[in-house]
Amino acid sequence: MSGAGRSTAANVLEDSGWYVIDNLPPHLLVSLVELTHGTPRPADLPRLAAVVDVRARGFFAHLQTAMNELAERGWKPSLVFLDATDEALVRRFESVRRPHPLQGEGRLLDGITREREMLADLRARADVVIDTSGLNVHQLAKKVHPVFSSERGPKLRIALMSFGFKYGVPLDADFVFDMRFLPNPFWIPELRPFTGQDQPVAEYVMRQPGAEEFLDRVVDLMVPVTAGYLREGRRYVTLAVGCTGGKHRSVATAEALRQRLSSDEIATFVVHRDLGQE
Repeated sequence: MSGAGRSTAANVLEDSGWYVIDNLPPHLLVSLVELTHGTPRPADLPRLAAVVDVRARGFFAHLQTAMNELAERGWKPSLVFLDATDEALVRRFESVRRPHPLQGEGRLLDGITREREMLADLRARADVVIDTSGLNVHQLAKKVHPVFSSERGPKLRIALMSFGFKYGVPLDADFVFDMRFLPNPFWIPELRPFTGQDQPVAEYVMRQPGAEEFLDRVVDLMVPVTAGYLREGRRYVTLAVGCTGGKHRSVATAEALRQRLSSDEIATFVVHRDLGQE
């Protein structure tokens, strides 16, 4: 989606050594891959990324066709879709005082609605959907980087995202867990200023009845799930852990899950979406 963070994602790729082409007309995608990945293959072959969006106007309709043609020729492009809520997109466009590329003579929301309709099939086809609504550029970069890291090493990457229900459930969550069944440290004066990253809060949350059992059950749940993802060729999954404000219980739980789920085949990283919102 326009305004969802394409430039930040592209910068992360360039910093990681990818060859990035922004605003590529989709009908040139096959030619680009043939040029860079054909025979003979260049010795210093870079990983290739194309940023494609509705700025391509009429050419955009060729994207699905181009991806199908790549698959027919034996290449499997990974499709990553950046999304955000309407409210977040409107706020971003208004902050830079620029119109939406499909807005025309209408409102910002009119352009966003048209774009969602155009991209619905593409979003459904995506290998990874990243919700950038509550992320600043640094948090987005931290979340994007593991998606595009080298294929060597762990076979599956798990993003553990803490969030506050009062700020909305992440759009890109594959699993959502609710930690509001545990007592809230917010109501303990000496713990209120701290977060789930601080030892006093983490210890308080983890010693509550049901906390350790919850962690055990999530780990047990992910055993068949991760095995199935690997069989199906899926390499990225997001576990969202929520509490009321995204400061105490969800943060402590996400950090604890990171330690328990990490292994030689599974790499985990944590994004605390709403930490600092209060």
